This record gives sequence, C-alpha cells and structure tokens, in this order.
Amino acid sequence: MTDLKLKVTMDLSVVLVVGSCFGLLGNGVQSDRDDEKLQSLPQDQPYRTGYHFQPPKNWMNGPMYYKGVYHLFYQYNPYAAVWGNITWAHSISYDLVNWIHLDIALSPDDPFDINGCWSGSTTFLSGGKPIILYTGGVTMNRQVQNLAELKNLSDPMLREWVKSSHNPVITHVDGMDSENFRDPTTAWQGPDGLRRVLVGNEMNSHGRALLYRSRDFVTWTQSKEPVHSSTRTGMWECPDFYPVSIDGKNGVDTSSLDKFRKHVLKASFNSSDHYVLGNYTAVTDNFSVDTDFLDNGSDLRYDYDNFYASKTFFDSAKKRRILWAWIQESDSTTDDVKKTGLVYSHFPRSILLSKTGKQLIQWPVEEIEKQRTVNVRFKNKELKGGSVLEISGITASQSDVEVSFNSSNLKEADLLDPSWVDPQLLCSQKTASVGGNIGPFGILVLASKDLTEQTSIFFRVFRSNEKYVVLMCSDQSRSSLEEGPKKTIYGAFIDIDPLNEMISMRSLGRGSIYNKPNPLHFYLFLMWDIANIQHFGGEGRACITARVYPKLTIDNQAYLYAFNNSTFDVNISTLNAWSMKKAQIVSFTKRRKPHLN
Repeated sequence: MTDLKLKVTMDLSVVLVVGSCFGLLGNGVQSDRDDEKLQSLPQDQPYRTGYHFQPPKNWMNGPMYYKGVYHLFYQYNPYAAVWGNITWAHSISYDLVNWIHLDIALSPDDPFDINGCWSGSTTFLSGGKPIILYTGGVTMNRQVQNLAELKNLSDPMLREWVKSSHNPVITHVDGMDSENFRDPTTAWQGPDGLRRVLVGNEMNSHGRALLYRSRDFVTWTQSKEPVHSSTRTGMWECPDFYPVSIDGKNGVDTSSLDKFRKHVLKASFNSSDHYVLGNYTAVTDNFSVDTDFLDNGSDLRYDYDNFYASKTFFDSAKKRRILWAWIQESDSTTDDVKKTGLVYSHFPRSILLSKTGKQLIQWPVEEIEKQRTVNVRFKNKELKGGSVLEISGITASQSDVEVSFNSSNLKEADLLDPSWVDPQLLCSQKTASVGGNIGPFGILVLASKDLTEQTSIFFRVFRSNEKYVVLMCSDQSRSSLEEGPKKTIYGAFIDIDPLNEMISMRSLGRGSIYNKPNPLHFYLFLMWDIANIQHFGGEGRACITARVYPKLTIDNQAYLYAFNNSTFDVNISTLNAWSMKKAQIVSFTKRRKPHLN
C-alpha cells in the first residue's frame, strides 16, 4: 500500500477507501505527523473475522452514539490474550460496519482502579455531555464505581477522558459483598430530576440489582431495596435496564416516561444473558415483573448459545435500541493466546417488543445489508425426505441467507413427550442426523463437499395438546475435525403456529480474513414470515450464536446446503442468499508505527 494520510474535517466524516489509502475526508486540513497514523490490522492474526467488530487483539466490551459517531468502549488487555491489565479501549464507526481503533480511553493507574478498569456504561447529562461510570478493581476482592468525564466537548471522537477527583463515587456499605459489586448501568432520569443507576450484586448467593440515585453524578444514595432480586440465580453481571414501546416500531430513550411502554431487566448469569419484562413505576422506582427469572419454566434469553455480558444503547439518530455482546472463544486458552483474541463482538442487533408483549424481537441492524454482493434466490422448491440441496453461486464462507419453510404434512408431526422440557437437551438427543416425521430440516453452513464438516441449523415440529410446537437447534457436533474446540449443541422452543406462519430463518456467517485454517463466527437470527408480523418487520424471536472452528471448509472449500432429514417432504417457500464483502477496520493511534498489509 502507499503512504496513509489523515485528512481531518470539522464534522469528521469518514470515507474508508479500499486500495491505496484509508482517510478521514473533508475540508482538506491534513496531518502527516509521525506519532498519529492509521494502521491496518496485523497480518499475523489468521483468526480474525471480516465484517464484525473486534479489537486489535485481546478482550472487549461497551457502546454509545454521539454527534454522528458510533463509539464502542471495550475491556482490553494491551499485553496478553488472557484476562488481566484491563483498560477501556475505544473504537469508532459511522455505519456500525467499518471501524477505526483509537487510543485507550481509561487505564488502571489510580488507587481506585489499580486492579483494572472494568465494565461500565455511558450516560448523557443535560446538554448532551457524555460521562462514564465504570467499576474499578481496588483489590482482587474489592470493587468500587468511578466517574470519568470528557475533556473536550467539541471532539466528536471523544478521545480524551478525565477521571473525577471524587472517585470512587459509589462504594459498598457494611454487610455487602464487595467482591461482587460491579457493572453500573446507563443512568436514567426520574420525574424528580434525579438520575438512577443499577449496579450488579450478589447477596447470600442470590443475584440482585442495587439502585442508586444522584443529582450531580458525584454524590449517590443507595435505595433501601434493590430494584429487583432473585433467589433462583447467583451474581448478576452487566445488568441492563431500559424501556421498550408497547405499540411502536421505534426504540425508546432510556429516560422515557411514556406510559405506553414496558421495561426490560437483563442480567448475565450462568454463562447466558437472561431478561425479564415488567412494569416500572418511575415515582416509586417499583419494578413488577411479568414472569421472574427461570420461574414456571420461563427462559427468556437474548441468545441461546455463545452470547454474554451484553449492553444496549439508544441510537437517537435512527430512533432504535441497539444490542451488543461478547462472543467468547470456544477453544483452549493456549490457542486464544496464539490468536491474540479472546472475545469478539456480535454484529449489532436492534431490539423491539413483540406484538404479543411476551418477548423481545431482535434483528441485525440494517447497515449489514450494505455488505451484500452476489445474490442467489428461488421459490417453491420441494425438499424430499432424506435429501440435501446445494445452494451454489455465492461465497458460502461469508454469506447472508434468508430462507422460509412450510409443510403440508403437519398432522404427521411426532408427539411431544411432556418430559421434553429442556430444548438444549432435546436438540442434543435428536441431532441433525436423527430423523423424525417433520424435521430435522434447515441449512448446513460451513459444510465440506462430502459433508464431513458441517454446522447445521434446523427445525423440528411436534404435536402437543391440539397445537404445534417448533424446536430450533444449532448442532455444532460436526463443525470441525479438530479435537480441541467445544462442539456444543443448543436449542430453543419457538411459540408460533406453523399452520398460519412460515418457519423462517436468517443466517449471517463469516469466516476469518486470512487464507489459513480458521474459526468462524456464525450468527443465526430466527424470524417468521414478515407478512404475518408486520409490526416488527421480520425481526427475530429467537437467536443462536455459535463460534466454530472448521478445518476443511476454508474460503472456497466451504459449501452451503439446504437439507431435509424428515420422513415427510417439506417445501422451501423462498430462499435469498448473498455473498458478503469485508469491512474495513483500521487503527488511528498515537506513538505507534504503522503496520500495513
């Protein structure tokens, strides 16, 4: 590549040019300083993915939108691909697809965070001033909450932050477990003008979200009671609390007091992100849940596979709420170090409340569609029982696939045994190779030509008490010939009526950038026929994310198939598949020599 030059503008619009240069283009003010250079991604990381954000190396987490720029602050270890030396790193984007890495925003160099700048959130104060609340590790068994403020309000890139002289601003009280006291939420404002935040905590092995109030973000008062707690869970990490509109297509600001809303409380525990829906009374700070965590068989999750420590933010420009989360490696720690990456970001999703009001609907943000290139489509294709159909014409290793199925033989569906209450266990027992009357049917992604390697995403339909139950499974048991990676099988029951709705899925799959044996982020977003859920535009009712490590299915050696291992035929109503182009991810940091492809 030729020399990279940085052109800075008043509005800092970004154009990422493929080929000879990457630049910030605008009114022509140019900087060629040796200590500020744009960098491409390192060449020696063969396991990096193409169109989903990840840090230059090591850990990640945290999001906001400010003056036309999307910001992602994330936990980052500058020295190793294992947990430790935790800083807040910082990257920006103008489209949620192409990213620029900036300098570290917060480092653990003060007594109140000497053991790490851990998770936290951003909040906008009156006048649009952004601040950060974050957990500081004082010692290995003591955590406090700290405040950081933006140094230069005119800088939309938010490059410099100053820690408050009042830190720590929130500390634990006597009798509280100070070792499990972390992850403050984005603050919201009540009708009394006070700001509120939640902090995750554990008391007597039970999870809870502590409520704090403040007028100035410096002096905080703890509420006598947590906003919610549960005897069924342990520590609540990375809690999140936000409103969703009952009867609307847009996201809602965190401080919205609109009466036509419900509230979502999310907590990360048991290696998953669980949520409950309920009614929040702003005057009393009372939160009454519809169904509590894990009660009566309830298991509402953002995702049923590799998804943890998520965070949402309100995108004021497009009136939507956006969700981010970690994808953790499923390989060994030794291999994590080799890959110099331990966790990755999901492609962001938008969130809405379902038409029934009983669950959330998620869908990839619309910006991902700009990455689509070559398209293959067809309609009304019959899949005979026991058949496999290759979907050719696109790059199967990096694809976006939407497919819908129906069956005229639903009355032949297998009976659902009343004891089959655990969808993951049921999927593990009835894998893609185990035939049934109506299912398994679905798609095989990252499959080798001879199907030795494959990751299958499929459905089964059961009969139960005069209605139908649809099971969705992600079977990774044959995803790799490698012995080390985990190959877990996951599943979820979906509350739909296949008599009146198409059974549809969308999958976003992306292999790593380099032409070497690599892992892949595979994203499954399940949705139902748009014509039947017009309020939600086709957003997904259930999501599954897998991190798999194929050995054979690399680049042009990867294939995509539709399959039906049922006794009875199923029909592909519609299928749309696209190849996906790569995102541009570069670094703009001080005192670092450029590392070019």
